[in-house]
Amino acid sequence: MSTVHRIESLKSKHAQIDKRLSDESARPMPDETTVLALKRQKLQIKDEIQSLTAH
Repeated sequence: MSTVHRIESLKSKHAQIDKRLSDESARPMPDETTVLALKRQKLQIKDEIQSLTAH
């Protein structure tokens, strides 16, 4: 997989996680463990995207 394809894939995954995070946060009683896990995943993906674009 080329770097460009990898970045696009990561951006797509980031958007999906963002949607899941929004959905979870909109619930009357959001599961904080799930929210924190999703935030961690988003941050890891963001870091990987930045790492790939820095080269």
